[in-house]
Amino acid sequence: MSPAADSASGSKRQAELLKQEGNTCFKKDRISAAIDAYTGAIALCQNVAVYWTNRALCYKKRNEWAKVEEDCRMAIHYDSHSVKAHYMLGLALLDRQELAGGIKALEKSLELGRGAHPASYMVEEIWQELSKAKYIEWEGLSKMRSSQLHKLNATCKEALKSYNSLDNPTGDMSEEHLNELDEVFKKAAKADTPTEVPDHLCCKITLDIFRDPVITPSGITYERAVILDHLNRVGKFDPVTREPLEPFQLISNLAVKEAVYVFLKEHGWAYKIR
Repeated sequence: MSPAADSASGSKRQAELLKQEGNTCFKKDRISAAIDAYTGAIALCQNVAVYWTNRALCYKKRNEWAKVEEDCRMAIHYDSHSVKAHYMLGLALLDRQELAGGIKALEKSLELGRGAHPASYMVEEIWQELSKAKYIEWEGLSKMRSSQLHKLNATCKEALKSYNSLDNPTGDMSEEHLNELDEVFKKAAKADTPTEVPDHLCCKITLDIFRDPVITPSGITYERAVILDHLNRVGKFDPVTREPLEPFQLISNLAVKEAVYVFLKEHGWAYKIR
C-alpha cells in the first residue's frame, strides 16, 4: 500500500472512531461533545453523508435549524438517497415557513423511506410531519378560496340586483334567484368542507386513510406497515380471513394508492391526523 493510500485508510478509521464517539455522546445527551466529534469526522472524510446527518440531528435537538439545513444539503450532495437528510431538510424548511419546499423534501424522504424500509418507525414519523404540513397548506388555500367565493358571491348578488332593477325598478330580487345563487356557491365550497373519508380508502385495521396500501391474496387491502407488524407480532395469517399469509405475498395496491392520492389532492382536510 502506498503512503497516500495508507494515510487515507488511517483517516477513514479515525473518522469512524470519531463517529462512534459522537454516537455515544449523543445517547448521553452530551450534544456539544457529539457535535465536536462529528465535526472531526467530517474534517477527515467530508464525503460521508452520515457524518453530516448525525451532526444535523444534534443541531435539530438544539433547534438550530439553519445549521440543520446546511448540513442536510451537504449530506444530500454526497448521498441523494439519504432518507434522514431529506427528512430533516424538510423540517428545517418548514421551520422558516418554506411550506412548499418543506413538503417537497418530506415527500422525497417518504418515497425513499418506503423503498428502503417500508415498515420502519421513521416512515411513520415522516408521514406524520408531512400530513401536518399538507393540512396547513390546505388550510391556507381553503381560507383563500373561501374569501374569494364570498367576494364573488357578493359581487354576483350586486350584479343580479342591478339587472333586476332595470326590469323592475320598484321590485326586490326574487328569493328564488338568491337561493339558486347561494346553492351554486355552496356546491363550489363543498370540496373544502370536511366530511368522512370513504371506507374503501381506509385500512380495515387502523380505520385511517391509506398511506402505503398493499393487497393480500384474499383480496383485502391493508396499510403496509400495519399488516407487516401484525405478521411479525401476532402471526402469519390474514387478520380478517385468518388464511395463512407471508410478507412476500403482499403486493402494492396501486389502484387504491392512486385513488387516495386523488382524494387527498381534492380534499386536503383529510390529512388531519386523528
